[in-house]
Amino acid sequence: MSQQFTKEMTFAQALQKHPEVAKVLRKYNLGCIGCMGAQNETLEQGCSAHGLDVNEILRDLNAIG
Repeated sequence: MSQQFTKEMTFAQALQKHPEVAKVLRKYNLGCIGCMGAQNETLEQGCSAHGLDVNEILRDLNAIG
């Protein structure tokens, strides 16, 4: 089974995939919904910029039903 979310996708792409993504991002204090960078910034870039582990966030995102 392939992952639904990858570190190469942008925040906007992830948010469009599933409504629960916003809850996961809020858990990590990522206010990506209103951020202009969300359109072009990948999950990996955003996590790096905020000092977060992208793999941890991907685990939570890919656990979404």
